[in-house]
Amino acid sequence: MNSRNSNILKVLLVSCVFFFASGFSVIGHRGDPIKAPEETFQSFNTAFSEGADYVELDLHVSKDNVLVVSHDKNLERITGTSDVVSQHNFSELSQLTQKNGEPIHSLDQVFEHYKNNPRAKFLIETKKTSKGNPQNMEELLKECIDKYGMHDRVMFHSFSTKSLQNESELMPDIPRIFIAGTIKRVNFDVLSYVTGVNLSSKIITPEVINTLHYMGKSVYVWDEMNESPSKWNTLVNMPIDGVVTNYPATGNEYRKLKDKSKSETLNQNVYYMSNKDEPIYENPYRLIKTSKVVHPMSGYHITNVVKFNGEEYVQLGENQFANSDGFTPDYELNEVGAYFGAKAIYRKQQPNNFLRAEPNNSAQVIGRMSDNKAERIQTVKKNGSNVWLKVSGGWIKSKYVLIQLTDENYYGNNSKLSYYNLPVNQRFKNIDLLQDLGTWENSDEVGTQNTDLLRDYPNSNLLFPMNIENDSINHI
Repeated sequence: MNSRNSNILKVLLVSCVFFFASGFSVIGHRGDPIKAPEETFQSFNTAFSEGADYVELDLHVSKDNVLVVSHDKNLERITGTSDVVSQHNFSELSQLTQKNGEPIHSLDQVFEHYKNNPRAKFLIETKKTSKGNPQNMEELLKECIDKYGMHDRVMFHSFSTKSLQNESELMPDIPRIFIAGTIKRVNFDVLSYVTGVNLSSKIITPEVINTLHYMGKSVYVWDEMNESPSKWNTLVNMPIDGVVTNYPATGNEYRKLKDKSKSETLNQNVYYMSNKDEPIYENPYRLIKTSKVVHPMSGYHITNVVKFNGEEYVQLGENQFANSDGFTPDYELNEVGAYFGAKAIYRKQQPNNFLRAEPNNSAQVIGRMSDNKAERIQTVKKNGSNVWLKVSGGWIKSKYVLIQLTDENYYGNNSKLSYYNLPVNQRFKNIDLLQDLGTWENSDEVGTQNTDLLRDYPNSNLLFPMNIENDSINHI
């Protein structure tokens, strides 16, 4: 099999694997800390109401071995009182309140509050020292989970590798996610006892995600408390399994958008065959333009194709998407290149002259191509065996028109030269033979002249003298 046919086969095989984007999990970081005091019932309820699948909470252990829900071991930032969790019994800590009047909660109280709400799920972060203290945290955690039957409604994540090791031994069926602020901390030893990795948005890349997925590990992303909602414009493009976000409503919104799309992996070199610059967007869901554009007759590499809201977009690089109109695979360039910049004309011999808003969409007839009026072909697109041409009023199949080749440079392409560079058996047949009809007509400067019949023409002037006495021309 030659290389061209091999490439075509690869593309056809890949195009058969069109799949719906699998929705990532949205995890409210400490609930919704922007709209309510963090890690309160109000914060958790807000996050769940905004579409969060999980809320994230942090644990410390009190002096009397109660699991206390708090990000900080010193409670001054959230309660105004500088009590350290490990130095007080929970009965004392529970008297402290946050800005909304809610007291500091224990994990028992959280599970008791949500035990009858199966949609309420929790990502639990265990806070431990570098020496692995408190040593009994994982045992206390298992007791609490067993007590409320929360095995299917929790996941663990932690910066502490010791805590994750303990959890893998005590609760091997519950997902365990390693939090990493640097990729250097992700090694084979850690990956041997965790089921996933939670990476900082500053270090996450599609290549890292694909590598971890290849190793069978889920990938989550997190950000600092100064997270900007605009980060979603790029995060949503990555094949993440979940995100820990301060903006669960925004995360859920983007997830819904992504779930409405279809995505196809396609590694293909292409040329942009169109007569105008095309904007490059950060993602196909919220068309926010970047400073870059696609230029006519320039080459690009496509990694993915995304269909969304009736439009199709190609991914040209990390966080770079453009409308797919005009992109032609490199192996089809010669085949369709002669159309680009040529002119199309409808001579009434063809079945119809319908113009469509989009190729291959019979329901979107938006007009008709005028009779005997040549129009510039602005964009070319091949769908299956059909080549579609875009003129000023819309798209039409190439077989429904005749083509007038031009000998001019149109954005780097000469249609006549492209046509005659093709092997004879590859040249399209619908050339407009009447294109130069005007050269046959009389000019204003030349009059008509009578012509002599052949019978009156001196025989001596013929290269081969003929006897035309009995010719039917005598009967005219």
